Amino acid sequence: MILDTARDASSFSRLELAALKAAEWLADLVFPPTCGHCGRVDARFCASCRDELDRCPLEIAKPPVVQLNGLCSTGRHHGLLASAVRAFKYEDAADLRDLLAERLIVALSEQAWLVDAVVPVPLHADRLLDRGYNQSALMGERLARWLGIRFEPGLLGRIRNTGQQAQLSGDERIMNVDGAFAADPAVKGLSVLLVDDVVTTGATLSACAAALRAQNARAVYGIALSHALSHA
Repeated sequence: MILDTARDASSFSRLELAALKAAEWLADLVFPPTCGHCGRVDARFCASCRDELDRCPLEIAKPPVVQLNGLCSTGRHHGLLASAVRAFKYEDAADLRDLLAERLIVALSEQAWLVDAVVPVPLHADRLLDRGYNQSALMGERLARWLGIRFEPGLLGRIRNTGQQAQLSGDERIMNVDGAFAADPAVKGLSVLLVDDVVTTGATLSACAAALRAQNARAVYGIALSHALSHA
């Protein structure tokens, strides 16, 4: 079975994570967090911006990505949505999960996809240890509950630490994630919904889908909070 990195990393890193959280608490005490969108001293993503995002209409897009049967996102990666995704992903604002997952639920409700299991795009164990949580898994679990289907993070694993993709070109991203994922044979015959935060070139989702298809997944769909694809 493919390693469930979320579970295994947390089991051996409890003390490290506790020490990290304590250090972050002290840092916040000395240097209070500011909102990444408006700059208000409050939180990494303040209450006012949360309310504004909650009222912000979705711009549901369906950017084409190779290897997927379908893909949708809740909007383009800019402005308030980009700030929320950045805070959720990099600034320990895991409490944004429900607000952002609601956007995914609305977008998904407009698709006619039939899926058997929700699978988050996995983090490598080293990255998970550093961040403390997988943002895609937090949203994926919420989506699976809403759909009433299985949440299966163990069906897909990241077997190579690919590092940050942000500064890479499209071709470099494809090469960087090639062969980075492996799927459990138990995915055979299943229709899978992949959950990601941002789709930039589609390289990561394509690599994940290729790994799932190599183990005979019946269909692979994708959903993301935002996208930066110019042709979407």
